[in-house]
Amino acid sequence: MAVKEGLDLNTLPVFLALVEAGGFTAAADRLGCTKTRVSLQIRKLETHLGVALFHRTTRKVHLTEAGEVFYRECQPLLDGIQGALSAVEADDHQLQGELRLTAPEDYAAQVLGQALVEFGKRHPELRIELRSGDRVSDMVQEGIDLAFRLGWLKDSTLRSAKLASFEQFLMASPEYLKMHGTPEHPAELAEHAWVIFTPLTSPLTWTFKRGDELCKVQMQARFKSNSTASLRALLEAGAGISVMADITAEEDMRTGRLVRILKDWSLPEGGVHAVYPPGRHVPSKVRAFMAFFRSYLQAKC
Repeated sequence: MAVKEGLDLNTLPVFLALVEAGGFTAAADRLGCTKTRVSLQIRKLETHLGVALFHRTTRKVHLTEAGEVFYRECQPLLDGIQGALSAVEADDHQLQGELRLTAPEDYAAQVLGQALVEFGKRHPELRIELRSGDRVSDMVQEGIDLAFRLGWLKDSTLRSAKLASFEQFLMASPEYLKMHGTPEHPAELAEHAWVIFTPLTSPLTWTFKRGDELCKVQMQARFKSNSTASLRALLEAGAGISVMADITAEEDMRTGRLVRILKDWSLPEGGVHAVYPPGRHVPSKVRAFMAFFRSYLQAKC
């Protein structure tokens, strides 16, 4: 993307922060400035480009069509610049100390672990600790530098960046379906056993979509799980039906331990979020890993 003559490049990080934070107050907290400054910088950028980048409401902002195009073009460029700056900083100072991260068990095993090994090869003086689990930690108290969360963040004040999206699949074991039958419509799920994944905000209420048709279902449950590993174990044991992220369900579908049902119906997409501890300063080791990890994910895709 060519740089438009006279464009103030300082407005671009503000633009990305507003997209990822979803609101002016959250973007200001992330950048360590006032909400007024964020608003002025965005207005300056929109005036220079001659287009509206955001639809504004009282609480949230959403990208316009032009804003979505601009975001897709800008994000890789700024990530590359940040990566270059982090690499220079790392070369000058050599990343040292300890980098502590936490992520859900499946994401840690399937995605994050290999990335950390590759990152560790580049920074041999850096000690890396990966803690797995779905529990949202007190990052400051536990000394966590970066947390990865899948789905939707309950706390809108968290400083976070969305890294990717994933589909949600409806899953059950072959044994359960053989005993209780395979649902052919989402409405039938209300009569089936459901396994609750407790980190979700509304784990018993789901809205399915097929074309223009919507079906909202209230589930009934006896079993609960607070981790992806235990959720999988309960499903494989025939406890009922539940939802899994596509990246989590792939291996189980391949081996036949679990079966995807109602394939022609879709559920809302979830997101992979990187969550930062409170505070304005982001350590160089965190900035360096995030720049590396974004490139790592893009290469994998």
